[in-house]
Amino acid sequence: MISVTLDHPWLDLDLGQEMQVLSWAPYRAGFVTARHILWREVRNADLTENFDAISWLENEVSTRAEQPAVAMLTSRNIRMNSLDTAESGRFLVSCLTTLGLTNAERVGTRLPPETRDYGTINLALVITPGLTEAAMLEALSIATQARTAAVMDAGHDLPTGRATGTGTDCIAIACPKGDTAYAGLHTDVGEAIGRATYAAIAAEAKRWIETEGKE
Repeated sequence: MISVTLDHPWLDLDLGQEMQVLSWAPYRAGFVTARHILWREVRNADLTENFDAISWLENEVSTRAEQPAVAMLTSRNIRMNSLDTAESGRFLVSCLTTLGLTNAERVGTRLPPETRDYGTINLALVITPGLTEAAMLEALSIATQARTAAVMDAGHDLPTGRATGTGTDCIAIACPKGDTAYAGLHTDVGEAIGRATYAAIAAEAKRWIETEGKE
């Protein structure tokens, strides 16, 4: 059973047990084993050109009791988060996300750095029962697709076109080890991944646009 704890400036997703986690998170990226997925809020003012965010985050995580962990950074107020779940067949998927679009981009284009602030979309998926490593890679692609669809449907337009994400998005997939070999759109697990991810991202994109967006 997962649990979510807000302890500002930290948001902790406790997986309930050690699981295999796949991500490109700034702390413990790749295929690792972890019990917790952490968000660490930072201020935009802290993220200066010479700030070594990776080393700083490693030191911050080392002071926490939640180990082993994977950790992500966000300048979004972590009190603004959404947790959504979806079931299909025997699969249950939970998606926890924080979302800011202050450095949104349209895929295939780039805005000049001086025209944007820091912001990011961080999301973590917990999938049960388990998947193979290959299926986790496919699951990551489905979560990315759902994230992009929800951001596009939110309608945040940029000089380069409709936003598809931000320049610093991060996705983490967690699940027990298992023998399910596929996680595409035709599968139960792929459907649940897409539905949970889309719902969480859509909710937070709507909230950000209504409260923070520069339309």
